[in-house]
Amino acid sequence: MTADTRPSAISEDERKGRISRLRAAMQAHGADALLLGSTTSLTYFTGLAWHPSERLVGALITAESLTYIAPAFEVSKIETLERLDGDIAPWQEHEDVAALVAKLLGEGRTLALDDVLPLFVHSALARRIAPERLSDGGHMISELRAVKSPAEIALMQYAMGVTHEVHRRVHAMIQPGIRASEVVRFIDQSHRALCGSGSSFAICSFGVATALPHGVDHDQTYAEGDVILVDTGTIVGGYQSDMTRTYVKAEPSAEFARIWGIEREAQQAVFDAARPGVPAETLDEAARRVITAHGLGPDYRLPGLPHRAGHGLGMDIHEAPYIVRGNTTPLSPGMCFSNEPMIVVPDRFGVRLEDIIHMGEAGPIWFTEPGKGPTEPFA
Repeated sequence: MTADTRPSAISEDERKGRISRLRAAMQAHGADALLLGSTTSLTYFTGLAWHPSERLVGALITAESLTYIAPAFEVSKIETLERLDGDIAPWQEHEDVAALVAKLLGEGRTLALDDVLPLFVHSALARRIAPERLSDGGHMISELRAVKSPAEIALMQYAMGVTHEVHRRVHAMIQPGIRASEVVRFIDQSHRALCGSGSSFAICSFGVATALPHGVDHDQTYAEGDVILVDTGTIVGGYQSDMTRTYVKAEPSAEFARIWGIEREAQQAVFDAARPGVPAETLDEAARRVITAHGLGPDYRLPGLPHRAGHGLGMDIHEAPYIVRGNTTPLSPGMCFSNEPMIVVPDRFGVRLEDIIHMGEAGPIWFTEPGKGPTEPFA
């Protein structure tokens, strides 16, 4: 993981290809235009990254054009930022941006909306555009974004490698008396040192707190023998990493070792079930079969697995495809998702082993190899 091995950023040609595929999807779904907000989808298609606020900054995509929509006083900044070429339609502070969108759209034409647009934008548009001309464009966007290109997978692989090394350093530095906040700070510093980007999130839990999937809000102090759970990630070139390890640094109790083994077996069952064409929910079912066979659960009952077995990963930390009951979306080569069928033993501990999978033509591929054992969190 050095500067010379860091993958290239997403190219302008790749973004143009994404817009071409979006336009084909729009035509297939009968949408004359699609409005993107200040979301990761704006960056995905156009390259423009903008923090969301109460002022709409976005892009209107039609079969013929790409038009950025922005407050007039922000245009000079937007002109300096990386983005695909396109006109910029400005609006002044006293003006109704929804009226501008409606004018650009044109009479009688239909508009699909980025599903992450805030409600206030949708409400304003609904006052200017007849409801039958508005539709949810989220399914078109998520279907395109769910299948990663080789360039996207390379960025994610690099990010995952960075986070894997951070986990190794964390494992080595945790000693009795250290506070969880110190570990979280160390994780952020380590991410920055390795890739120039801090942690996108970091959870460090000790002991009973590991039974809470997202930890506790108060600071903790590590005591020898405590169960340790560390979940963190970073962003490289706009793409997320996400990895969790749970372990002890002393002789494990028989019960912790047993649950850790079941967790690892369930994680492997998810991997083994992942094949192109298989519905996403099948992987969640595979994890629960293992857990139930060991007398845990069933369903979401505890001790057992209290949530879905995984989530898609890409520019967002949680995106399609979701590995959850009821999701019949077939897996396709290029899809990337977490494998984390956590087992919670209430008031005692939790074990979450999380590694990310990307689907190849022949089957699943690990971004990072799973842990080896309850005291050996790395392969």
